[in-house]
Amino acid sequence: MAELTHFDAKGDAHMVDVSDKDDTHRVATARGSVRMADATLDLISEGRASKGDVLSVARLAGIMGAKKTADLIPLCHPLPVTKVAVDLSLDPDLPGVRIEATVKTTGKTGVEMEALTAVSTAALTVYDMVKAVDKAMVISDIRVVLKDGGKSGRFVAP
Repeated sequence: MAELTHFDAKGDAHMVDVSDKDDTHRVATARGSVRMADATLDLISEGRASKGDVLSVARLAGIMGAKKTADLIPLCHPLPVTKVAVDLSLDPDLPGVRIEATVKTTGKTGVEMEALTAVSTAALTVYDMVKAVDKAMVISDIRVVLKDGGKSGRFVAP
């Protein structure tokens, strides 16, 4: 197991010094889902949500969330994000919405947290937009499925 880098020799949390690292191309993809009642999924798919187009608003929220990650996660470095793609798809077998976010940058540290934040923010937005009809929705399975670039190389979730 790798050494935890967000703690100093005394065990205090600190921001990792990345100033001596080389800039490399970085990419990360995260996924998650929002499970809901069939009727809620129908409401979204038919465009009947009273707050508007659920998937479009959640996509924008995910993009905005990725860009604000360093403001939300205390030890994250602010990064020059070069691309954020958030895809939401309706899945009647879940039933619910599946979310995937891919974030890219060229820099000294990875974008896994940005991808996770994009998925989380999109999922929370889906919940917010239809919670009036389904408070029992479950946000779950948020995880990194791909990370590439930097010293640690490539990770693909099993």
